[in-house]
Amino acid sequence: MDFNLMLDALEGVAREKGVPVETILDALANAFVSAYKRTPGAAEEARVTIDADTGEITVYGQELDEDGNVVREWVDTPEDFGRIAVQTAKQVITQRLRDAKREQVFDLYDGREGDLVTGIVQSSDHRYAMLDLGNAEAIMPGSERIPYERLERGNRIKAYILEVRGEGKGPQIVVSRSHPEFIRSLFELEVPELVDGDVEIKAIAREPGHRTKIAVLSHDPNVDPVGACVGARGSRVRQVVNELRGEKVDIVEWRDDTRAFISEALSPARVKEVRLDEEEMIATVIVPDHQLSLAIGKEGQNARLAARLTGYKIDIRSESQDLGLEIDEETGLPVAEDEGSAPVAEEAPVTAAPDEQEALVETVDETTVGDAAAPELEEGVEVADEDTAQLEESADAASVELEEEATEDEADAPAGEDDPTV
Repeated sequence: MDFNLMLDALEGVAREKGVPVETILDALANAFVSAYKRTPGAAEEARVTIDADTGEITVYGQELDEDGNVVREWVDTPEDFGRIAVQTAKQVITQRLRDAKREQVFDLYDGREGDLVTGIVQSSDHRYAMLDLGNAEAIMPGSERIPYERLERGNRIKAYILEVRGEGKGPQIVVSRSHPEFIRSLFELEVPELVDGDVEIKAIAREPGHRTKIAVLSHDPNVDPVGACVGARGSRVRQVVNELRGEKVDIVEWRDDTRAFISEALSPARVKEVRLDEEEMIATVIVPDHQLSLAIGKEGQNARLAARLTGYKIDIRSESQDLGLEIDEETGLPVAEDEGSAPVAEEAPVTAAPDEQEALVETVDETTVGDAAAPELEEGVEVADEDTAQLEESADAASVELEEEATEDEADAPAGEDDPTV
């Protein structure tokens, strides 16, 4: 066996696998021990040494006592291990290299939970996606993916290291894109103030694939926390949104005053009043009528995220609801007490002057009335004539009565009363 060629091959494998040469030599020595024990007449115990400079291999047979101590040792290097020995050595070396690689990967990623990594999608289905991190592979379970996100083979994406497991088959790196802390890592990548400590993300509430709210606090009075995270013309937050495939991100300012913080958390809705029950951790929020739907959000999303962000159960009411008025679910506006039966204002009777009455009569006479309406008009005219006749009869009767009373008064009056000169 050409030991120099073997050493050159081992060095090439070490560079390719990223494993130290000493580790490979140790694996090779163990392989030769296994191969030696397969040869006829081999000692029960043995050890193998490999000279790293010359590549010379020496096999030592050993005799042990009852306590496992070496009693006698001798050189027992076979002249040729043969085909079986070489095949055995190859299998053992391959396995040892694989184990060494796994140990190296585990040492590299152990303790890196919470870090942000970039990988290339190798495969993806409804169960999990595999990412190539360059020197390791990571697995992303379906529960840790952004809902409805399509991961095409070859796509380069960022992920959050959720867990590093040291299992028997090798370390398993579990990553996530739906975890709330993934948002923090993305912002730390884009906002230097977060890394420097001038700005801090105090709370995160997220519904992956839909919307995220973060509360930020500034430790420097000269730094606007919201503006620092948004960036010039939204450049910083836009990078985060692009990585999240369009997920909406709301950035609000953290407040020490709970009422003010709840008002901030419900943005973009405007809040009029916040009432707190600190024992039950319940906040009753009053908003203008036209802001009710905005405060609640689509399917209650804005209210849910605000509740997670603040830690309070939030009950949102409009001003009308707070006053006990009934609200229309479709319009969000107060409903009248007797809607649909509201009194209609009566029109005042129109009295026309005599000249106007004659003009109206002429207009009616010149108007052509349809056949269907003619009977009704005729009935109306007849009723009017009857009413006029009744009024004339009443007037005649009243005149007769007045004349009779005047005659009686003249007969009863004493003579001379009407002459003022008497």
